Amino acid sequence: MAVIGDYRKDGYAHVRGLIPPEVAAAFLRRLRQDMGPDPVPLSRVSKHPNLLARPAFEVYGQFYPPLDFFLWGLTPAAGRLVGVDLLPTYAYLRLYREGDVCKVHSDRYACQHSLSLTLGYSDGKTWALEVERRRTDPSAKVDPDFGGSDFGAVEMAVGDAVLYQGVHHRHGRTTPNPNRWSAHIFLHWVERDGPYGDQAFDGRGPQGELDFGFG
Repeated sequence: MAVIGDYRKDGYAHVRGLIPPEVAAAFLRRLRQDMGPDPVPLSRVSKHPNLLARPAFEVYGQFYPPLDFFLWGLTPAAGRLVGVDLLPTYAYLRLYREGDVCKVHSDRYACQHSLSLTLGYSDGKTWALEVERRRTDPSAKVDPDFGGSDFGAVEMAVGDAVLYQGVHHRHGRTTPNPNRWSAHIFLHWVERDGPYGDQAFDGRGPQGELDFGFG
């Protein structure tokens, strides 16, 4: 694994080789198996996030546990990369189609430190995540581009990730996806003792005492 860039200065850095490509491929094969052989039924989806121009296949870790296993398992590594003790918030996966874009936006407080991890490209064409270098206040504003503001574009191979500060650095994918499909996991954390620590586990953390009984 290699880190390229100044995360603290620019708000993002390229993490090469975060996971082996074989692990990414194995995860996608498992996902496809769990989805079944039929085409993804996006034509029946009428709503989609305002970040997208049309629906995409999306699933959150609370509905697909293997995503949370990625999130929890990578928490120590993410903490070492950031240099701060982190707690996980949530994870989700998105499958983009050819021609898709993701509009420029900032994230909610649960995304204080994030990883965008590339799992696969149908045609092997890298598709950059773009991150604004200027630090801004959190906002619900969504724009088609960066409006002339300076940003960096990170081309990720399969298994690569971008570590980025999603709350205070706007980001998106303004260049259309050149692949028939591409698969990406988004993993989010907050600092244990930071201003957004109450977002840990996205409000679904363990409550009450834990016990096991045996019959």
